Amino acid sequence: MLPQQRLELAVSIAKEAGERIVDARCRQDFSQRYKNGQELVTDVDLEIDTLISKRLEASLPGESRLSEELAPDKAVLTSADALWVVDPIDGTVNFAHGLHHVAVSIAWASEGKTRLGVVHAPFLGETFTALYGQGAWCNGKSIHASRITNLQHCLVGTGFPYRRDSRPPLLRRLTTVLEHCQDIRRNGSAALDLCDVACGRLGAYYETVSPWDFAAGWLIAREAGARAGHLYPCPEGIPEDLYGENLLVSGPEIFAELGDLLRAADANEFQWSRAE
Repeated sequence: MLPQQRLELAVSIAKEAGERIVDARCRQDFSQRYKNGQELVTDVDLEIDTLISKRLEASLPGESRLSEELAPDKAVLTSADALWVVDPIDGTVNFAHGLHHVAVSIAWASEGKTRLGVVHAPFLGETFTALYGQGAWCNGKSIHASRITNLQHCLVGTGFPYRRDSRPPLLRRLTTVLEHCQDIRRNGSAALDLCDVACGRLGAYYETVSPWDFAAGWLIAREAGARAGHLYPCPEGIPEDLYGENLLVSGPEIFAELGDLLRAADANEFQWSRAE
C-alpha cells in the first residue's frame, strides 16, 4: 500500500475512533481505573485501541503495532522494520474530566523513520496530517511552524509525568523556561502540543513521553518546518523518531537557545542535588 493510501486509511480510522470518543463522552457511562497506581485509564481507551487494531489488521494483516493499551511492549521498536504506533486517546485525563484537548494519534514508521502521522482532535474539529517529505496539513490546509526569533515572545508547551516523585527535578526546567519565554502552557496532550507547534500556536514544546504520545505529532511538526530533536544523545538501536526521552520541538530560530536553557537547568539541578 502506498504512503498516501496508508495516510487515507489512518485518517478514516482516526475519525471513526473520534466519533466513538465523542459518543462515549455524551453517554458518560464509562468506567475508570488506575494502572500502576497512578495513570488513569478508561474502558473507552481500551475500546478505541481495539477498534484501531481491528481496522488496521483488516486492511493490513500482520503488520506490527505498538499501542498504549493493547500492545505496549516497546521492545518492538528495535525489532520491527515497519510499525504502526497508536495512542487511542491522548489526553485521557482531559477526556475523563470533560476537557477538549483529546486526540487520536496514529503514526506509521518504516526503516526507523516516521512516514505518516495523523492526529485527530474530535472535540476541536481538527485533523492534523503529514507525509514524510511532503508537508503537513490541518483539515486539508497547509500549516507552518512559527519563524519567531525571540524566545521572550513565545508560548512554550510542556507536561509532567503521572508519578509525583518524578516531578520535582522538572520544576527547575519550568522555572528557567518561564523566566525566558512569554508564558507556559500545559494542555494535557503531547500530540496536540506538537500540532500546536506545527501551526505556530506554540513556539516550542519539550517533555519526556512514550512513543505513542509523540510519534505522529513529531512528524507533523517537523514537516511543518519545526526543528525536532532531543536534549541529549539517543541510545543506539532505538530510532530517533520513536525515542521519547527529553524531546525538544520548536521553531528553528529558538531551538538552540531553548535547548541550552533546559540543559543548564538540568546541570543546576544536579549540582543542587549533590550539595544536599
